Formats: sequence, structure tokens, C-alpha cells
Amino acid sequence: MSEIRLTQAQTRVLAVIQDSIRDQGRPPTRAEIADALGFKSINAAESHLRALERRGAIRLQSGASRGIQCLIPVDDRPSDDEGLPLIGRVAAGVPIDAIEHVEKTVPIQPELFASRPDYLLRVQGDSMCEVGILNGDLLAVKKTQAARHGDIVVARLDGDVTVKRLDLHHRPPRLIAENKAFAPIEVSEPEQLAIEGLAVGVVRTGL
Repeated sequence: MSEIRLTQAQTRVLAVIQDSIRDQGRPPTRAEIADALGFKSINAAESHLRALERRGAIRLQSGASRGIQCLIPVDDRPSDDEGLPLIGRVAAGVPIDAIEHVEKTVPIQPELFASRPDYLLRVQGDSMCEVGILNGDLLAVKKTQAARHGDIVVARLDGDVTVKRLDLHHRPPRLIAENKAFAPIEVSEPEQLAIEGLAVGVVRTGL
């Protein structure tokens, strides 16, 4: 995993985030971070969060008090889990044939994600770049066949696998890219569409 250089203060903030996710199942608020580290205001916590986001350690969701997502496990604490299996490559652009074997096990803690994933898929292409899913990312996926309109899904269409946003309000259903350069994929025969899982997070690494 590629190294991310953090200051001592940023490392302490990240540890608070990770501890909250691990112990409470949710990220902390800015006020909770400030209280835990003795900051005089939440602005100090916000400043460190922005710095962590610029370094690729977290992702911030605007308008959500707990909208903090860890992108990498940085504290290297031992875990009962060996990690998550990395399965093949998924195209975020032109669909490619699914590879049904595990390439490796990635030593990342499933508890870092808001919803526990079952496996990782390596993204290829840039059709989802406008929602922060980039070429080479590891997409954390929760295995399920159920999905709602607007979910980002791993979908199998006529034997191929791709990552797209699901549009059920259109008839026939469509798989929508989050990149204006890519046209929607219309599912002319709905029986050929199978949902493999839901995207629950992204890991940006040098793996």
C-alpha cells in the first residue's frame, strides 16, 4: 500500500476517526474530534480533516455531520480479520469479462466502512470519476442482489461486469456513468441484468 505522509496532529485526528468507526460503528462529528483532542474550536478539527482529505486518507461528505469516510487503514492495528479478498477487475467504462478468482487478500479492516463489505474489486476506467471512483481504485463491495434506484452497483449484464449508478425510473432500466463523456447503458432485456453487489467505499492505494 502506498505511503501517505501525515503530520503528528493529522495522525491523531485520523486515529480518533478510526477509533469511532471501530468502537461505535460510525465516524465522529467535528465537535467530537475537537473534544477528544482538546481543540478550542471545531474549525481546528475541520482544518485537519481538509488536510487529510487532500492527502487521500479520508473523503468528506458535505452537509453530513458524520460524513467522514476512511479510505485507508493507517494505524496498522492488528485485526481478527485477515483482510478482504480482491476479486478480478471491474471496468468503470467499457464492461469487461468478470474474472472469478481471488487475486490476493488485501490487509484492510472491513469495519472502516459504514456498511461491511464482502470483497474488493479493482476499478479500470474513468466512467465513475465524478463520484470519486477512479481508475486503479479498489472498490469495496457488499454482496447483494437487491438494489434501489440511484445506488452505485456492481452489475452483470449479459455476462460482463461493470460499476454504474442504477436508474430504475427509466424504462427500460439503465446503468448510468458518472462521467459526462459516457452514454447511459440501456438494459433492453432486463432479464440479462443481475446485481452482484453495492459499492460501500473506495480504497485508493498503490497496490
